[in-house]
Amino acid sequence: MCALIRKQTNVSMAGSCTWLALGILSSVSIFGSVVGCPASEMKLADSRRLPVTWTLDVVSPQPDTANQELVLPGEVRAWYTAPIHSRVAGYVKMWFKDIGARVNTGDVLAEVETPELDQQLERAKHELTKDEAVEALAELTAKRWAALRKLKAVSFEDADEKMGAYKVALAKIVVAKAKVGRLEAFRSFKKIRAPFNGIVTQRKIDVGAFVHAAPFHPTALFEVADIHEMRIYVDVPQPFAAQIHPGMTAALELIQYPDRAFNAVVATTSQSIAKHSRTLLVQLQCKNEDGLLLPGSYVEVRFDLPPNENILLVPTSALVFRDAGSEVAVVGNDMRVTLKRIRIGRDLGTSMEIVSGLSVTDRVVRDPPDSIKDGDIVRTIGPAVACNAHRFRNSRGWLYGKPHRSRLKLVRSRLRRGHVIVSRFEFPLRTLCGRSISRRQ
Repeated sequence: MCALIRKQTNVSMAGSCTWLALGILSSVSIFGSVVGCPASEMKLADSRRLPVTWTLDVVSPQPDTANQELVLPGEVRAWYTAPIHSRVAGYVKMWFKDIGARVNTGDVLAEVETPELDQQLERAKHELTKDEAVEALAELTAKRWAALRKLKAVSFEDADEKMGAYKVALAKIVVAKAKVGRLEAFRSFKKIRAPFNGIVTQRKIDVGAFVHAAPFHPTALFEVADIHEMRIYVDVPQPFAAQIHPGMTAALELIQYPDRAFNAVVATTSQSIAKHSRTLLVQLQCKNEDGLLLPGSYVEVRFDLPPNENILLVPTSALVFRDAGSEVAVVGNDMRVTLKRIRIGRDLGTSMEIVSGLSVTDRVVRDPPDSIKDGDIVRTIGPAVACNAHRFRNSRGWLYGKPHRSRLKLVRSRLRRGHVIVSRFEFPLRTLCGRSISRRQ
């Protein structure tokens, strides 16, 4: 009996050693064949490999039903803005309105002393008086010569000359009056006035400063802005240009008023895409009765855009990045994989916008392996099974899913029973060796 037990024990140990030796030799042969093959042969073998069967979760692309919120930086400008220049040269006699002052149309902002202009006006008036006297004498002379011509006391030629001198005198009076009127108009510019109702936003003169007449004085003396209503300008990127139209509403958010939003309306657009930025200039209007909106302020403009029917959403994990670009693995009716090239939009975190390349009827692999290729076979599982995949086996009894302690135990037991673990799959040892190996009992 003891000899029989010893014999069975030796046979069992011999069988175990045989299995261990075969496993080591198979692993060494597989590793040596992979290492010894050139890169070109490995790539050719990989391209000619048989389709692999995967057990993966698939999802359907979902249309983007949520409204899109587009937030863009903008600039607040006054309804009217007018830089005020001096029309005449002279010295500032006095300014009457400082920055922040509210003014009405015609209010005097400053007064300029113009002694040279005053002298020119006085001279023009005296020249007008002189021309009027010459005109009166020429008129009297012309009448006398006309009477003498009737009596044939003078020639017709001399009488015509006197009448022509009278008409020249009349013309000189018209020119002198125009010159006086021009100088008087310039003299009225001594007082710089507000062009419309608003506030003074800039004052760049002081008493005694010399100012040149425009356009020789490039710097404005004052700047007046009408802020009863504001204009907001924002550059909209070209992909969203078609969704912006007059009449749309938008919310304005300013840093100084974090708890308040101002309502604005799109008034018009430039109807042109800027070459340097590829954006559409959009003008909005916003009432400013309380005067909280200030010209030049930075503002965030929030547009509530309708959903884009052409955009689909897929999980971010579904994207496959290859040399050709972004792709997704789509499972067809024959349960085979087709890699489709797509054009992605915005990254929303857990999901990605797909602009083109997919339809709502496609079945997209949620988390494709990096080695997945066209023609691979996919066994789909539902979302409920996918989240607990480590508790299930497929028809061959192999295990997929998240690592688990029970799986580690199963792997150890299968190593002892003649299985080799390659990547995330388990293969029977006889598959790798190319022949069936029977275990001695």
